[in-house]
Amino acid sequence: MPIYEYECGKCQFHFERKQSFDEEPITMCPQCQGKASRVIHSTPVIFKGSGFYVTDSRKHSKPEGHKEPEKSKKETSGKETSKEKGK
Repeated sequence: MPIYEYECGKCQFHFERKQSFDEEPITMCPQCQGKASRVIHSTPVIFKGSGFYVTDSRKHSKPEGHKEPEKSKKETSGKETSKEKGK
């Protein structure tokens, strides 16, 4: 069950209550019987991993007119033929 924080509008008293999600919020201050309201806090968000930054999602573009050097058959096959071994 979550713990909710409340604040009294009359006496500024802060208190917490452990309540289930379906329970009604507390409306009365236990100290002065004034009007109490729930305090809302911002939740910190931490992004971890890849894909959260502009540089992660962009592909590296190559300048126009830039061509990859062609590889010889020897480099692409990774194996030498028997003719090349004898040379």
